Amino acid sequence: MKIFPNPEFVKNAYFKSFSEYKELYNYSMNHFEEFWANQAQENLTFFEDFTQVLDEKYFPKLEWFKGGKVNICYEAVDKNLKKNADKIALIFEGERGDSQKITYKELAENVGKSANLLKSLGIVKGSRVIFYMPQILESVYLMLACLRLGAIHSIVFGGFSAESLKDRIEDLKADFLITADGAFRKGKPYLLKNIADEALEKSSHEVKKVLLVKRNFEEINISKNDVIYNDLIKSQSEICDFEKLDSEDTSFILYTSGSTGKPKGIIHSTAGYALWAKLTTKWVFDLQENDIFFSTADIGWITGHTYTVYGPLLNGGTTLIYEGNPLFPKEDRIWEIIEKYKVSKFYTAPTLIRLLHKTGENLPKNFDLSSLKVLGSVGEPIDSETWDWYFETVGNKKASIADTYWQTETGGHIIAPFPFAIPMKKRSAGFPLPGICGEIVDKNGKKLGVEENGFFVISKPWPAMARGIWGDDEKFVKTYFSDIFREKKPLYFSGDGGFYDEDGYIFITGRVDDIVNISGHKIGIAEVEDIVDKDENIAECALVGIPDELTGEALFGFVVLKDKKNISNKDLLQKLNISLRKEIGPIVSLKNILITSELPKTRSGKIVRRVLRNLAKGKEIEGDLSTVENKEILGIIKEKIKNFN
Repeated sequence: MKIFPNPEFVKNAYFKSFSEYKELYNYSMNHFEEFWANQAQENLTFFEDFTQVLDEKYFPKLEWFKGGKVNICYEAVDKNLKKNADKIALIFEGERGDSQKITYKELAENVGKSANLLKSLGIVKGSRVIFYMPQILESVYLMLACLRLGAIHSIVFGGFSAESLKDRIEDLKADFLITADGAFRKGKPYLLKNIADEALEKSSHEVKKVLLVKRNFEEINISKNDVIYNDLIKSQSEICDFEKLDSEDTSFILYTSGSTGKPKGIIHSTAGYALWAKLTTKWVFDLQENDIFFSTADIGWITGHTYTVYGPLLNGGTTLIYEGNPLFPKEDRIWEIIEKYKVSKFYTAPTLIRLLHKTGENLPKNFDLSSLKVLGSVGEPIDSETWDWYFETVGNKKASIADTYWQTETGGHIIAPFPFAIPMKKRSAGFPLPGICGEIVDKNGKKLGVEENGFFVISKPWPAMARGIWGDDEKFVKTYFSDIFREKKPLYFSGDGGFYDEDGYIFITGRVDDIVNISGHKIGIAEVEDIVDKDENIAECALVGIPDELTGEALFGFVVLKDKKNISNKDLLQKLNISLRKEIGPIVSLKNILITSELPKTRSGKIVRRVLRNLAKGKEIEGDLSTVENKEILGIIKEKIKNFN
């Protein structure tokens, strides 16, 4: 069922109808290079113009806007001084209630000082700088300062272990490390510096210097290799020239975890990334002059890069940065912040939305959330029950839901709605964005029809696509360009499956290994989970496929009960299977379920399905677990399954 945008918001939107979206999309496909050239020239300042829009002679090695010279820091900071010097660029809200507002003029001053400080340490174009920082203003200043100088930043989430940080330092062969003495989590100090010291001690690679941002935490060690940011920043000049960088110069490297082995360092370019960060923020959130943008994503993730920091600033917007737990000190913290700052565009993950729903279903009604116009969702498909609550209770049936699909490797959104132009459908991210030739195909690269499950691919390059995996070109090709071909040319394969509905909307069904084959019928796990999630007893669930002698594969469910719900495994299993037979048919049923207090999740809120899959099969826990936040639950689930079997 289509849900149409609020007419009140359509009036002033950049795109007001599906036909406007379709016109731009068709133009981008039919005049591909012309479209991208126009977008680049209209949205970026080239100090030297590019001589070629796209060079794919050595595909998948690409060069976009070849010969052009740009600078992301100039685009995000200097460019906004001309008309927005006194506009608020950054709002910082701390867990303890401390807050600060920074204008574009103040941002320019802080970035200039930070860049000069980095230069004084020997950081230059091409230097590789690892960040292990909390969600604070200094992190943003230093990110932008790196890009001003042409240094490559690689941000490691401040909740990772010393071992995870060590692995990334070694793989990157980092020249410098930037860290802080600590962060705040649930009212308690979290000593980052001590973890950073442990990582450096274990590392076989030695960094040249450690830049330390002090926040007056105690119990930290200062070594001879440490330089204190706070002591040096005051004496720095606010004026620092920016480097005119090649379009293809690396802007940052961000590590993602593979299912096995070491993390992958995903390389992003300068011009292509900046262009897409700017365009997608403007299009998908309809970012307007007076909007307050609030993304809950940490800067250690790609969403934090593109939509907490760079996207809003590249558009001259105001972005809100929150440090701490979103449910601390009270479960209404998020709603309090939205009301306080009149947030108009909000972006978060389904995991947090479900958690907010579970812990305080009616809490949003206690706050004035009328400023909200777009409610974004990122990370995984959002189930129907959660979607309904988000739309009806949080958005008061007025705000549009932007269910976005993308990856670290894509740099920004690839399937997402224009929020006031395209009617919403639950569990669909909508349509490919202009310039993105996204398709559902079979294993031979043939485009599929309505309701046919296939593979989501992108058949033409786009400027923000990853340029490689740091130190491993072969792995980059093998991971993304070796599965599906069309006319002998490899297509970018996302690893995800999906299908078109009768209106052409794309539904992503999850990783292709999240499709089970039951008695010859291919069933998308996301579809079954959506029905299970609707049960009144269940807060959240994760289903996995397990071998079955009779049907080939069967479904096993891990479920978390809502507060105060008390039902046995047997009764709940029976109840769920009745619902599944009714909703899908007799072919689909759960072979068994396990009730658990929580599901294992990454620090960005994604359920770690590959681990659950192994546990359900009775296998050992394998692969990279550095991103798992609540590792202790894995042992508990393992024991339960052992007793269960």
